Amino acid sequence: MAFVETLAAPTRILIVDDDASVRDVISVLLQEEGYECRTAAGAEEALDIAAQEAPPLVISDMKMPGRDGIWLLEAFRERHPETAVVMLTGYGDTEAAVDCLRRGAVDYLLKPPKLTDLIRAIERALAKRRIELARKRYQKKLERKVRDRTAELRSAFKDIAQTYQNTLLALVAALDAREHETSDHSQRVVKYTTAIAERLSLQGPDLEELGRGALLHDIGKIGVPDAVLLKPGKLTPAEWGEMRKHPDTGHQMIQSIPFLATPATIVLSHQERFDGGGYPRKLRGEEIHIGARIFAVADTLDAMTSDRPYRKATSFENAMAEVQRCSGSQFDPEVVRAFVDIGVDGLRKIRLDMALARARAPQAIAGDADEAEAKFDAALDALPKVAQR
Repeated sequence: MAFVETLAAPTRILIVDDDASVRDVISVLLQEEGYECRTAAGAEEALDIAAQEAPPLVISDMKMPGRDGIWLLEAFRERHPETAVVMLTGYGDTEAAVDCLRRGAVDYLLKPPKLTDLIRAIERALAKRRIELARKRYQKKLERKVRDRTAELRSAFKDIAQTYQNTLLALVAALDAREHETSDHSQRVVKYTTAIAERLSLQGPDLEELGRGALLHDIGKIGVPDAVLLKPGKLTPAEWGEMRKHPDTGHQMIQSIPFLATPATIVLSHQERFDGGGYPRKLRGEEIHIGARIFAVADTLDAMTSDRPYRKATSFENAMAEVQRCSGSQFDPEVVRAFVDIGVDGLRKIRLDMALARARAPQAIAGDADEAEAKFDAALDALPKVAQR
């Protein structure tokens, strides 16, 4: 049964020496001082006793046949780190004794030790041990508090992140509802964008930021007048000028929100073309954020395969052929290759899965115009104000 210290029980000390007379003398002296002593004739016997009784203090000779005191010290440091070790050494072994201190011994005494020196060494060793045990208890308690607090913070961050996500979804749902013909457009584009990005080996936080950028790509259309945004016919040059402001407007709205810094870059660049013919900055090639280059393909796919007031949706096959035709001009060829790799069936499945999810939980997305406007107002209040144009 393992030794357990209590306030009433005397401190148990293990004395290790190959000389029986030394063991007996030290044992008798310490018992007269109120300590409970056990003895061992060698290092391995000492470890066997320690495994059963876990003594708080060991007094060991340095030189012993077979396993010596240094070996025993290192064994105690590894197997019983809470046990204090005091070494006994001859006059010619002081350098080795100092080495023992570096290896973890609490103290060393010259043989034969004086009783007063022995008692003081024992008291110092036990006091140091108590301090070390108290430090370890405090450390464990602190680590436990840190773990608990970390779990609480993770839970809080998760709640905050979900709140942010819900706010973004509500804002985008309101925007999609404003353009009646593009219901769920933004969320479909997120799915297509994510699928392409995964084919390009993007993952983790990069994938999440890309998804937010795709979700918010048209957020700047909040600043586009209804007469322009909802016009069923062809836009005039002046109206096109208003429409082309929406990447800048969206970027201004969200750039100051820390967790939307990268999505803001995607929002600003989502109308750029790979050949430099896009807007608002006429970026080309890899000057365009990879998220915006991926989004451009996803957005084109959804636009071509969705009904509009002025035309019917085309097939996924036709949309894929058109994207391939524009590879190197409008679109990044590497992104196009990843897009084609998904395949028509894979793209069609993404859209079908979204439709099924919507049918299973219509209350999460659907709503009349009044509800959409209410979501819009609440979400808009959570974002920085945009200067009126």
